[in-house]
Order: sequence, then structure tokens, then C-alpha cells
Amino acid sequence: MAKTISLPNGRSWKTQTAALTHFKDMLARYSDNQIVEDRSDHDDLVALLERYDAVITDSPAKIGSGIDCFFRRQNVGEGYSTPGFWVRRTDGTDTDFSYIGAVKGQPKSNAQEFYDACRGAVAADLLAAKKRHFETHADSAGRVPCDLSDELISFAEAHLDHAYPTFGQLVVSFRAARGWHHGVPIGVLTPPADAQTTTSFLDPSAAEAFRRFHRGAATLRVVSRARNLSMSAGQRRPKIKRPVQLGP
Repeated sequence: MAKTISLPNGRSWKTQTAALTHFKDMLARYSDNQIVEDRSDHDDLVALLERYDAVITDSPAKIGSGIDCFFRRQNVGEGYSTPGFWVRRTDGTDTDFSYIGAVKGQPKSNAQEFYDACRGAVAADLLAAKKRHFETHADSAGRVPCDLSDELISFAEAHLDHAYPTFGQLVVSFRAARGWHHGVPIGVLTPPADAQTTTSFLDPSAAEAFRRFHRGAATLRVVSRARNLSMSAGQRRPKIKRPVQLGP
């Protein structure tokens, strides 16, 4: 059964997908650092943020001292950048919030937070490995073969894929090896805070332990971003033509 989404300002959608599309399209209408001036858009975001604070109670309240304005900003992490909505409060502080999380009304699970921290811990290693692979194997036009199709692709067209095990499998195996079967202990991950767009390891030794584990267990390859990675989904252990080295 479709889940109706209703906001405090009276706006409603028959499905969660329709609500997500509404805010995705809204985000696309603004450029980075542009303030949301449209009154209807502003009112919808106010109501959405009220919903966020009502349903996601394990994080600090996003509304805080009150809402001055909304604007679009890039959420920047190690090796990635994605646009999102931010709110500026009446006391001058800014913080991000996820319109997807607000619509769905579900905070990230402990497992999802841990996955994000693991991804962040190795993001610099993965970017460095991708750069070395292109420096070593690229042709005169700066292209390397896609490991799936052999088509020549540029750095921007390339995706660094965890062929086997998948990154998710590596995360689960590492967590099990640490004995964290029933959740990650308090003090390992950063607690929710303003302007924190992703979770990271609070404990540097845990981050370094995952980096070492990942370096020893990951099998990487370069594939085209335009290719459907499910081409090799039928193979539990796909054949890798040109493995990407993570370094010493």
C-alpha cells in the first residue's frame, strides 16, 4: 500500500516517491549557495524541517533558535560532493538536513552510520589508487580500458568498483571481526552534530584498522560509470582483468 506523506503546512502527496520527487526537483531549481526566495518553496521546507525534527529524535533539533532562510550547498566529503538543502537559523548558525531522511521519517541505522564511517576512512586511499592506475595504464589521451567491456574511458567516466568482496561485505566482515555483532559501541563513531554531512570514526585506531583490513581484502577494478555493474552480478567471484592496486 502506498504511503501518503503529509506536512504540517497542509501539503501532501499520495506516495513517498511523489514527495521525494517534489523536493528533488526543488533542489535542482537552485544553484549552489542560492537562498530559497520562493515563498511556496520556503514554506514547504519549513514544514519538512518540522517533520524532520518530529521524527528523527536521535539528532540535535535542526530548527534550533528558529529559521531565517534555506539555501542550497554542496555537502563535501572525502572524495565526493553532493548538493543538499541547508538551513540558516536566526542566531546565524547553519546546518544541513536530508530531505530524503525527512520525507522517509527514518534516521540512519547504526549499521548505516558504520558503513558511512568505513567509506570515509578509505576514500582517500581509493582516490589515490584510481589516480595511480590512470597514471600507469592510460593511453596518450588519458584513457584506460573498462574492465567489463574493454572500451576506453577517461578518469571522469571511470568508477572504481569493489569487484569481490563487495564493499558492504567488507564492512560486515570487519564489524564481525571486532565483535560488534549487535551494534557499534558508543565512542567509536562521531555523534550527530550541526553541519555533519556524514558519520566518521571518532576513534582513529578504528579508522586505521579498517584501512588496513580493506587494503588486504579488497579487489578493485575500473569500470565505466555508464555501464550497468549488474552485468557481472551472476558471478559470485567475477574474473578481474586489470586489478587496481591500493598501494603498500
